Amino acid sequence: MPARFEFRPGLWPTLAAAAGIALTLALGNWQLGRAHEKSQIKARIDELAGGAAINVSSTELHARDVQLRRVEARGVFEPRYSVFIDNRVRHGVVGYHVVMPLRLGDGSRYALVNRGWVAGVGDRGRLPEVRTPEGLLVVTGLALVPSRRFLELSAATTEGKVWQNLTIERYRQAMPIAIQPFVIQQDQEGAPDDGLAREWDPPDLGIDRHYGYAFQWFALAAAILAFYLVTNVKRKAEKDSA
Repeated sequence: MPARFEFRPGLWPTLAAAAGIALTLALGNWQLGRAHEKSQIKARIDELAGGAAINVSSTELHARDVQLRRVEARGVFEPRYSVFIDNRVRHGVVGYHVVMPLRLGDGSRYALVNRGWVAGVGDRGRLPEVRTPEGLLVVTGLALVPSRRFLELSAATTEGKVWQNLTIERYRQAMPIAIQPFVIQQDQEGAPDDGLAREWDPPDLGIDRHYGYAFQWFALAAAILAFYLVTNVKRKAEKDSA
């Protein structure tokens, strides 16, 4: 005779399951909302990047006014204040990003320019040679404010010209020049033939990550529901016939 089962949930397991499912569904929906917000931000970024370039002069600009906008600056590169950002990998090869200030206008202010990637020479004690064009140049690119969220591999965050990461504050403390509060990510188009590679990834807003988190929360809600149903299905007691 087939066994009979019945669903007999207890009060506290029911309340706990309901709370867990409600919480995980709310978190999943929140992650979907964040993904939607960032999708709108990305659309706005694409719109701004396609607009007219903002002129960068020796007059100080506000970072919020140029962040993720296209900019154009005229000036002269100053190699003595350059820094090499360490552990930047391109096609499996470890190298550096070369960040060099561009002296603007009357020379009272500079704009930092990420000129691109250069391969290391295999000797940590020796930096690669970088060709720097002389004279007045026009530099175009995307204005970025370096993030402060990064992992430092050691306490020695700056070793001479080699830095683990770049922030505007760190550069201002280390160098005796006034700079604009952003970095120009130099375009490949129109740049001089200096041997540097300029293959820039688009700004990562983490949209796919939010969708991934949303899926995990919804999957957890389904798991809680399945566990609740399975653990509260009991074999029905049968009475022996007389």
